[in-house]
Amino acid sequence: MGVESAGTVAELVRDRWGDHRPGLWFEDRTLTHHEMAAGAAARAALLTELLPAGAEPHLGVLLDNTPEYPLWLSAAALAGAAVAGINPTRRGPELARDILHTECRVLVTERTHLPLLDGLELPGTRVLVTDTEAYEELLQSYADARPEPGKATPESRLLLYFTSGSTGAPKAAICSQGRLAAAGRSLAGHFGVRADDVHYVCMPMFHGNAVIADWAPALVAGAGVALRRRFSASGFLTDVRAYGATYFTYVGRAVQYILETPARADDRDNPLRTGFGTEAGAVDAAAFEERFGVPLVEGYGSSEGGAAIQRTPGTPGGAIGRAAPGDDLAVVDPVSRTECPAAVFGADGRLLNGRDAIGELVNRGPNRFEGYWRNPAAEAARRRSAPAGAGADGGADGDGWYWTGDLFYRDAGGFLYFAGRTDDRLRVDSENLAAAVIENILARHGSADAVAVYAVPDPVAGDQVMAAVAGTFEPLAFEAFLRAQPDLGTKMAPRFVRVVERMPVTATNKIHRAALRREGFRCADPVWWRPPGESGYRLLTGEDVEALVARYRARGREELLAR
Repeated sequence: MGVESAGTVAELVRDRWGDHRPGLWFEDRTLTHHEMAAGAAARAALLTELLPAGAEPHLGVLLDNTPEYPLWLSAAALAGAAVAGINPTRRGPELARDILHTECRVLVTERTHLPLLDGLELPGTRVLVTDTEAYEELLQSYADARPEPGKATPESRLLLYFTSGSTGAPKAAICSQGRLAAAGRSLAGHFGVRADDVHYVCMPMFHGNAVIADWAPALVAGAGVALRRRFSASGFLTDVRAYGATYFTYVGRAVQYILETPARADDRDNPLRTGFGTEAGAVDAAAFEERFGVPLVEGYGSSEGGAAIQRTPGTPGGAIGRAAPGDDLAVVDPVSRTECPAAVFGADGRLLNGRDAIGELVNRGPNRFEGYWRNPAAEAARRRSAPAGAGADGGADGDGWYWTGDLFYRDAGGFLYFAGRTDDRLRVDSENLAAAVIENILARHGSADAVAVYAVPDPVAGDQVMAAVAGTFEPLAFEAFLRAQPDLGTKMAPRFVRVVERMPVTATNKIHRAALRREGFRCADPVWWRPPGESGYRLLTGEDVEALVARYRARGREELLAR
């Protein structure tokens, strides 16, 4: 079966058998496509032996981006098993919970991560440590195995990847072999991926971005893959040149970190054709293309596969694109469940009716959402029924619309603009605000290298606006800047401004909003604030904090302050 018609990832792995071109680069190692297929076959045979009869065929992978990661992904595909990507930034009971929740009977790790497992109770889980002689000897018994995809079907679970969230335990989204193969084919076609391309995988492979948007299209096209153990802004261009990389993916602040490295006259001397990702922002994307000569394509696809937006020719600046073929996307008020009106822009292109136009992105048509592992409540929250008389076809399997959890607005031409996450919505004096809209306004301030806006509880009711700013902060200049912004609503000006040297980020380079919210205004960094009734900012002192906490306590809201 050719790769164009292959319905499973296992078939794509099998098709690399006999292909002796270089297929993977990592530090000083090079493996051919054939060696990768052979290595996957050996690990698949080992896995089949290790999985207990009657157990869920799940293995956890607690690794950096080493060759073992794609080898075990491929092995799981051949064995009809599923990989749970275990986040190495998790600790203690939370880490154990991720492994046990996904019922991993085998855990593949490396020596550098063994300390994370100290003291954890993982009953029934066999641990394999890849960079040891014992592991190599174990694999030798299966060296003659061949990649046979007989156990795999398009419906076979392949990925159990944890979606990030600001509250509660992470949810393990399910991705089948068929969905991953289809995503790979779609992206390979969209970006014209060729067999002589090299995909640079520098985002962590425990996250869906690296596997779905980088590894999968390379596998479909027979392209090579170059791995970076962990993302490095300073090593980015050196790696790209050394490996001849033509494509990479990014998330969060990765592009900004690359731009912060010292510019050189030969920055445009690189083999990259494009980068694909999310949340770079229009300003940084333009700066990246200007400096490196490489266009960045901002896309959108919910990690769970429930909705996708494609950028097409003619997409306005700031917009992500239109609904992907087959999706029926709408921006919906989450309370009334009615479609929001189209965005209205001023002559300068600024959104004028954000209060009415911003809503949650919903897919009213069939979609590829395959659920969460052992989490029916989270599934129900995603697949909420359409209101009576809505006229939708019922969404996936008739279970209702797919609610993405992301805020968007849509212009009159149907182009969609990202406005933040639903958990980034603030309620100030009974008015709903989107954090991303405020961030876009504050980002115009020239002294800010990065901005994050989030909610802190109000002493009486609802929220107050807090912003973290990386860069220099001069209060008088900031106050003048706020007064000059015509689209800054009366409730949008930050009550608190936290000045950080570097924005805290998650393991996937997204701003760590949960940590910022958790610390609130009681943090080690300098915080400037506007006392109620005042227009100017001053430093928040220890005495101010004590007085504020007393106000929360008097209203019975002290427990809302993070500790």
